[in-house]
Amino acid sequence: MALTIGVPKETAAGERRVAVVPDIVQKLVSQGFGAIVEAGAGEAAYFTDDAFREAGARTGTCSDALGADIVLKVRPPLESEIGKMKSGSVFLGLLDPLGRPALSLQLANRSVTALGMELVPRISRAQKMDALSAMSGVAGYEAVLQAAAALPRFFPLMTTAAGTVKPANVLVLGAGVAGLQAIATARRLGARVSAYDIRDAAQEEVRSLGARFVELAFETQEDADTGGYATALTEEKAAQQTALLVPHIAAADVVISTALVPGRPAPILFTDEALQAMKPGSVVVDLAAPGGGNCTATKPGETVTVYGVRILGPLDLPSKSPVDASTMYARTLLAVLTEFFDSETFRPDFEDEIFKDMCVTHEGQVVHEHVRTLLDT
Repeated sequence: MALTIGVPKETAAGERRVAVVPDIVQKLVSQGFGAIVEAGAGEAAYFTDDAFREAGARTGTCSDALGADIVLKVRPPLESEIGKMKSGSVFLGLLDPLGRPALSLQLANRSVTALGMELVPRISRAQKMDALSAMSGVAGYEAVLQAAAALPRFFPLMTTAAGTVKPANVLVLGAGVAGLQAIATARRLGARVSAYDIRDAAQEEVRSLGARFVELAFETQEDADTGGYATALTEEKAAQQTALLVPHIAAADVVISTALVPGRPAPILFTDEALQAMKPGSVVVDLAAPGGGNCTATKPGETVTVYGVRILGPLDLPSKSPVDASTMYARTLLAVLTEFFDSETFRPDFEDEIFKDMCVTHEGQVVHEHVRTLLDT
């Protein structure tokens, strides 16, 4: 009997993405899966119910979608949604298991196998499943657009009858996926861009995009941790890094900070001293706001002005580009489904590095070691 995939409408405030788009539904249906999409699930991302039906899905209620064999979502499920999932079903989506471990326990109690998309390991074989990187790229792009809209001056060099306007100076802190996309986008808009990352290997990537790499008189890291992120600094080295960044932050019209590792508080990269050194009208876009922020003045989900500097703390920038963000996210889900499912069978494989890292709950138990540790503390 064919497995059925359910796609409920996202309920988080401001969330405009949908977990699966019609093109991906068509591919899943062609592979033999059934598909149920909650009516209106794709509306905020401009995917109509008719488009889903034409792709081979049927539309139904939220309960219909949540009662499927495999439930696909963008955001973590609500407790009320978990209650509508059937025992033995599979949940696939972003779970925030390290930030909200109690949710994992609720899924386990419901005997739902939960696979967290943010837990996909950063290895070559898993690149096509890496939803976090895909969404980080969207966030980096949107961060620059937000900064350009907030900055009271132009980004590019402009020569006019009234004289020449110099390009804006943009500093990107953190050269991961979001940071590199921010660099590329700011460059396309004509800004003069520099970037800093504690990982020594980031220098080549930054320079390949035409940006200047900020080198501090500071010991950089040759390697990232096993997840591909920079390892945490000691308190002394973190303070040294913050102090050395002040003159570079002061010279910027825009700072886009991206230093965030899932499951950890965001590191502080600049304090009041740096904000006071910035020119009035400057802009900070803090992509680490979900983890508390890289700036001491950041208020997650808000825009505040401190010392004349506007500080944006966005929590869900990918939703600003819901069409492409939904499409990219859906492709990562398809890659996971292709790896561990066929139209009639779910193939849990704890010998597989990807599955082992992603799987949070299975057969009524929380099986992810880190999440279990959090639940025991």
